[in-house]
Amino acid sequence: MRCLVAGATGYLGGRLVPALLADGHAVRCLARDPAKLRDVPWAGEVEVVRGDVLDEHAMAEATKGVDVLYYLVHSLAERGFAEVDRRGALITAQAARAAGVGRIVYLGGLRPPGEELSEHLASRTEVGEIFLRSGVPAAVLRAAVIIGSGSASFEMLRYLTERLPLMVVPKWVRNRIQPIAVRDVLRYLTGCAGLPARVNRAFDIGGPDVLTYLEMMRRYAGVAGLPRRTMVPVPVPVLTPKLSSYWVNLVTPVPKGIAGPLIDSLVHEVVCAEHDIAKYVPDPDGGLIGYDRAVELALARIRDARVETRWSNAAVPDAPADPLPSDPEWSGGSLYSDTRQADCEVDAGRLWQVIEGIGGGNGWYSFPLAWSVRGLLDRLAGGVGLRRGRRDQQRLNLGDAVDWWRVEEIERGKLLRLRAEMKVPGGAWLELRAEPLDGGRSRYHQRAVFLPKGLLGHAYWWAIAPFHGIVFGGMVRNLVRTAEQAVARPNE
Repeated sequence: MRCLVAGATGYLGGRLVPALLADGHAVRCLARDPAKLRDVPWAGEVEVVRGDVLDEHAMAEATKGVDVLYYLVHSLAERGFAEVDRRGALITAQAARAAGVGRIVYLGGLRPPGEELSEHLASRTEVGEIFLRSGVPAAVLRAAVIIGSGSASFEMLRYLTERLPLMVVPKWVRNRIQPIAVRDVLRYLTGCAGLPARVNRAFDIGGPDVLTYLEMMRRYAGVAGLPRRTMVPVPVPVLTPKLSSYWVNLVTPVPKGIAGPLIDSLVHEVVCAEHDIAKYVPDPDGGLIGYDRAVELALARIRDARVETRWSNAAVPDAPADPLPSDPEWSGGSLYSDTRQADCEVDAGRLWQVIEGIGGGNGWYSFPLAWSVRGLLDRLAGGVGLRRGRRDQQRLNLGDAVDWWRVEEIERGKLLRLRAEMKVPGGAWLELRAEPLDGGRSRYHQRAVFLPKGLLGHAYWWAIAPFHGIVFGGMVRNLVRTAEQAVARPNE
């Protein structure tokens, strides 16, 4: 079958595509920026088309000749996200019907019966209903918390449990949840490609365990080998979902814009009402993956640095996305830059290894306290801070998140350009280059660029200018020194 995946650059889409390829399907990926799929391992095995689910012409072209359309697009915390999701679903449904697509598969959230839904859950429910009324056979899968390395739900659970041995918890942590392992989610998604044409309905999907969020944290601690966690519940609704999202933003890598919708879903009890999907996609011989085993698998992938995709693969809500402006267009003085370079006594290949490994556990090679304080201030302002880390500790792909930066361009062995996603009055970029020199030596080039937004942006640049020598100068010296010292390490 020919499958179209809308949302291939996201957490689940990036894992679904190789699973569909493994099942023998031909895959077409829809991406607003096809370059974001340039470095993925399966890039040469798929067709990538440029498009947006809000573009009627693009969707009409993308759906031509498609048998199964996977819709894994969510707006999360964009302003007016419910309207954006509604329009995207309607345009996609119309295009699929006109193109004669055989099936639409959508992953939404579990819907608690008889309760007033949060705006987030209500929107996802509405999208599912649009597809079920589209005239194209649809399978709407409804899941609660997905347990897998790199998922936002798992990262939130992991960091809350690991960093807070004693915590005051809101009343929603006692709500029952039916989590599901990401492997089972992918098995259901791929299995839906073979559903009979008569099937047009929603399916609840969940793992074998029904737990409270409190129990999930305590069992996570047990699997991770942590001491027992002490939870002090608040008897009155002091910690509202909104306040909880600020707390999660401070303690975990998940920013408020993403934590908010996740917590909105947790204020409901989300337990499967049926398991009818098993009639069409039978349970595996060993049964569905239990919660403890799902945590073990996720932690093993994190430990072995085999996390294929992360929630941070997708753009962060409200983060700037403009590319680095070219110098000639901004030669009037509005573009500030700090440019430095240093010669290195090792070849460009060795220097590049250090450049590509920057951030995450390796840090930023200068004034750690200043970076930590700036990261904390960003978290307090609702930004991403420094806690996102890296998907892979050695290799970067276009679009990867690196702490509060995102990889905007990478030319392997030559150039790494990072775009800031922290809260800042303007746009900020950091360019790192490795230039080969004669005699097995190299030269390191570093450029920090800032495009101010209004008077506040100009004031911000000049306020931090006195620290540039310490931060950026120290970064040059320490990064080059690290590359030179690496030569003396054994087995390298």
